[in-house]
Amino acid sequence: MSHAPDSYYVPHGSHWPIVGSIGLLFLMLGVSTWLNGADAGFWVMMAGVGIMVIMLAGWFGTVINESVHGLYNAQVDKSFRMGMFWFIFSEVMFFAAFFGALFYARNMSVPWLGGDSNNFFTNLLLWEGYESTWPTNGPGEVGGDYEVMGPFGLPLINTAILLTSSVTVTIAHHALISGKRAILGTFLALTAILGFIFVYMQAVEYIEAYEHMNLKLTSGIYGSTFFMLTGFHGMHVTIGAIMLTIIWLRVVKGHFTPDKHFAFEAVAWYWHFVDVVWVGLYVFVYWM
Repeated sequence: MSHAPDSYYVPHGSHWPIVGSIGLLFLMLGVSTWLNGADAGFWVMMAGVGIMVIMLAGWFGTVINESVHGLYNAQVDKSFRMGMFWFIFSEVMFFAAFFGALFYARNMSVPWLGGDSNNFFTNLLLWEGYESTWPTNGPGEVGGDYEVMGPFGLPLINTAILLTSSVTVTIAHHALISGKRAILGTFLALTAILGFIFVYMQAVEYIEAYEHMNLKLTSGIYGSTFFMLTGFHGMHVTIGAIMLTIIWLRVVKGHFTPDKHFAFEAVAWYWHFVDVVWVGLYVFVYWM
């Protein structure tokens, strides 16, 4: 392995950004047309997914190859860390918007429609008889009767799974720093497995909600906020589990040293972020 040059490494021209843009275009068009009833939209969406997978595999492969060949110096490593920090910050703001929507609905708009405080005319003129309660599918009982997803059962099991995975990835990190490759590989693989188990359990939870509880995305404000928050979080867990799997494969190939392993750290940061978001979800969506 050669040593990184003293100057900042500037990568050569790459076709992957335009490939990714094309994939996102197909993905956006496919999802939007499919949701609006066009059967062809599904296949356009799947084409977008396929292009994105090819792009991610190729682009990450290029970056990994550059790292393995020692093209990155300390300054590049610092820029990577700053980039990952701002990426996670953007994700924090992403979820903050949905938590904010949940807070606004529960503490402002629903009480307002129910006539609380000084807004009793809203209740009398618009929704006479509507009571300010939560959970609610809103005035008009949008979506019909439904059951609330409680905090016990699958949600509690999933909470235990994610909290355990946070411990296992931390153990793997310490094993990497200590040079204990066997422990590193074992606990990293366990973390990825726990992540995929979480996704599977959430799918089971969704099936239960739709088939037996009549709890759907169309079940008023409660259903929409429930599925938007838990659904986007499940997507992030899926992405994180895939990232953990890729990092595990790199560990198997002998990548990373106790001093240079930012890719591992970046995935660990992302995974801890996903765990923290779930704790917030479990408290504010399932408990309260």
